[in-house]
Amino acid sequence: MARLFDAYIIADWTAAEGKKLGDTSLWLGVAKRDVRFRLYTETHNVATRAEGEALLASLLAEHRKRGDRVLVGFDFNFGFPAGTAARLKLTGTPWSAMWKFLAANVVDKPDNTNNRYQVAAKINRLMTDNAWPMWGAPANQAQRWLTTTKPPAGSGADIPEYRATQDAVRKGKLQPKSVWQMHGAGAVGGQTLVGIPAVRRLLEKLGPSGAVWPFGTGWRALDAADVEPLSALVVEVWPSMFDAKPAEGEFKDQAQVRVTAEHFAKLDESGALSAAFAPPKGASEALIAQVEQEEGWILGA
Repeated sequence: MARLFDAYIIADWTAAEGKKLGDTSLWLGVAKRDVRFRLYTETHNVATRAEGEALLASLLAEHRKRGDRVLVGFDFNFGFPAGTAARLKLTGTPWSAMWKFLAANVVDKPDNTNNRYQVAAKINRLMTDNAWPMWGAPANQAQRWLTTTKPPAGSGADIPEYRATQDAVRKGKLQPKSVWQMHGAGAVGGQTLVGIPAVRRLLEKLGPSGAVWPFGTGWRALDAADVEPLSALVVEVWPSMFDAKPAEGEFKDQAQVRVTAEHFAKLDESGALSAAFAPPKGASEALIAQVEQEEGWILGA
């Protein structure tokens, strides 16, 4: 069985303000094959998201020149819990409307300063006119519509805390955070707010040679004919699923992007990657519609 992709790039994004290298900064892991078709992995570390976007664009341009197809994974939510776009009174397909809303509202400067807390507060104001569902901010960013701590139990109880894909991966030590949490260890809300506009820009640059799963492809097994016209397929990943052990001298995030890239490369090598794009057996039509239109799914969940 032929491989679907020639290279696998995993991006560990960050919402950090200010330039930073090393631990908890932006890492890219690239698994590809040498001239003898042996798999090897490189990792790259950059100090800002703008540098990360530029590096990603140049890596993809290099692969495209060679006629390679690349799987590109980002470690933040591509969608929000069902009903979010409707509460924000956005029109059109929910995921796409949310991406457009974030692209229009998030300001992310080349030095990494950004307005993610203001955007979180605006989302709360528009959704509930209260300090929820988004929560968690440093004290100097707290305001009427955004608090430093989790809102009281029952606040916005009709708004789901998690997406279906997060419920699907939750077991034992694997406890995904809610996209509503903006601040604190492992929080993914800030990364999602600054990350989605970056993915949107990347896909705009790629044009018809880029696609995003499952929104642009459907939630189904993909075969060679599906990926053949593409130079890049963009997916959501969650590196914590792969229990990466850092090698000597390796940072934790560096190990995570390396191990995640290698995982999908090996899955593709064995012919099992195609099925990873499909829904779990017995997924209802309602769930499939929810995932394809609004929430997205973690590849491998």
